[in-house]
Amino acid sequence: MTSPLDICFVSMHTSPANLPGSGDAGGMNVVERAQAVALAELGHRVRLVTRRAAPDDPDQLELAPGVTLHHLDAGPAAVLPKSQIDDHLDEFSANLARLAPASIIHSHHWMSGVAALPVARAWGVPHVQSYHSVAALPGSALAAGEPPESPRRVPGEALVAAESDAVVAISAAEARTVIERCGAEPDRVHIVSPGVDQELFRPLAPGERRWRPDGAADIERRGYLLFAARFQPLKGPDLAIRALAELEPDLRPHLLVAGDTSPDFASYDAELHELVSRLGLSELVHFVGPQPRPALAELMRSALVVLVPSHSETFGLVALEAAASGTPVIAAAAGGLREAVAHGETGQLMDSREPEDWGRALHRLLTEPGLRERMGTVARVHARRFEWRWAGHRLAALYAELLDR
Repeated sequence: MTSPLDICFVSMHTSPANLPGSGDAGGMNVVERAQAVALAELGHRVRLVTRRAAPDDPDQLELAPGVTLHHLDAGPAAVLPKSQIDDHLDEFSANLARLAPASIIHSHHWMSGVAALPVARAWGVPHVQSYHSVAALPGSALAAGEPPESPRRVPGEALVAAESDAVVAISAAEARTVIERCGAEPDRVHIVSPGVDQELFRPLAPGERRWRPDGAADIERRGYLLFAARFQPLKGPDLAIRALAELEPDLRPHLLVAGDTSPDFASYDAELHELVSRLGLSELVHFVGPQPRPALAELMRSALVVLVPSHSETFGLVALEAAASGTPVIAAAAGGLREAVAHGETGQLMDSREPEDWGRALHRLLTEPGLRERMGTVARVHARRFEWRWAGHRLAALYAELLDR
């Protein structure tokens, strides 16, 4: 192994400390923390630096051996919509510069990169950028229902693409996006696939009882579908609900909707509840709130099917976690989901966003004898290709290469 590095992960608008109970199912802060732990297990030291979002957030907290979380002041100590956080870039950058210099800075999300680039230059160390999402093209279906972009975002994405020493993409789909939309130099773009916790996300053990809430025998009889993501139009929870309505009433399973509303979409939760009521699904759709990671894993391995109807995903970690759980997926054929789901083998990729098409795909999975079981078995094998330790090795090798230059 190369000499241990002091790595600074900058993630201005997510707090990996909250992951055990965040309910951000498959969210990208899962990736940040898992990468940090994988690097620490290789002997490196990782500092996760984020914005203080509550008055009682500690200045410093050990998350795991070799992984320390730092909270920096940048605006009010409160949860802010992402569209407002970049009003405090300069304060965050100034406080970041006051930390002891690291060997390398790896920024997550565009605003972190804008804040950290000048600090990396002042410290004389390489700067690596991960995007996790890129601004939607104006007028695109992806932009429908989204809050207005910060005017700083598009130029900020282009700046970090041009000035960073390397860009880390989580999938080939994301690599293409940052090259074509942000202007990243192809030679500087590196794909580091995510991993999945194979012990946490696992199939049902022989004789293990499927999850059900207390007193809900009908869920055990009918089974349930699972949607797990933050409530925002980009993730498509409305399509999951509409797809359920396309099934014949006697065939309909329940649908568990796990997640929470982000500050950018304060009214969206009410819109989803109104849709459920209008479609006559109030007895079958259950909003179960944000789930800790162990609870999410239990829901996944007990589900009939996991639905991932996102308009776009850089990878689709929820789909990979479902695969590790031995549960087939019906997912939009969007972005990195094409890499997370092996079409026809571990699940179904959908080019259409019409509810009736999703309903037909659900009908086939629920009624064709042995199909879900076969897909679930192959899905588990497919998921074993993705390990966090290899992501750690790949990142460490990239950092060493940059430092050697």
